Amino acid sequence: MTETRRYESWKEVVAYSDDRPNPIELFTSEHFKIVIVGLEADQKIPPHDGPAAVYQVLEGSGAMIVDGERLSIAQGSIVAVANGSSRGVEADTRLALYACRDL
Repeated sequence: MTETRRYESWKEVVAYSDDRPNPIELFTSEHFKIVIVGLEADQKIPPHDGPAAVYQVLEGSGAMIVDGERLSIAQGSIVAVANGSSRGVEADTRLALYACRDL
């Protein structure tokens, strides 16, 4: 998606699935990608290496695991992750994340 879009609220975009985290792409350019990810309580995104990224918690609580360090996250938390760093997410409650990452 490369055209301009306006969303009244992130809540109209986020989606949750009983069996896995559910990323919804908001925007992609040649330089970066933006997604909103919905996780139900106890769902996880396993640690994986990736490009530089910034994550903001829109609702819920849990943990981000960055290069093996467990960081508590809750609504309003922002985590910036360096290029090549390992990152994963564990949801304690229903969790919504905004993510912007390099391509």
